[in-house]
Amino acid sequence: MRKVLLPMGAIIIVCNLMMMVSCSKSNETDLAKGTDTTGTGGTTCDTVNMKYAANVQPIISNYCYGCHGNGSAAGGISLDSYAKLKTQADNGNLLGTITHASGFAAMPLGGSKLSDCNINIIRDWINRGTQNN
Repeated sequence: MRKVLLPMGAIIIVCNLMMMVSCSKSNETDLAKGTDTTGTGGTTCDTVNMKYAANVQPIISNYCYGCHGNGSAAGGISLDSYAKLKTQADNGNLLGTITHASGFAAMPLGGSKLSDCNINIIRDWINRGTQNN
């Protein structure tokens, strides 16, 4: 009986430790980071009626300005104004690069793909006519 209980107890302890590590505070922060588009502190991804200034520009600023803004124009592309971003959105380059579509350079270069939520925010803005609002 003792031979069975000792390994089973060790398995239970290991499983509990794994659960505690996977539910750490840092993971909670990662799960909620960047997903509140409602302004209510929630973690839903609202992609209806996206606006340039409130929703799209902050994403572009956070993920693209390092190479394509603030005086930088890597690859000859600057995204630091509405007009410049609209040009890339209207010609299909913006959505093609951030979705890592075939035939487009995957952006952000050397970084992780944008979250589905951020991509859908930009997609909704484009589908609604890339308005400067």
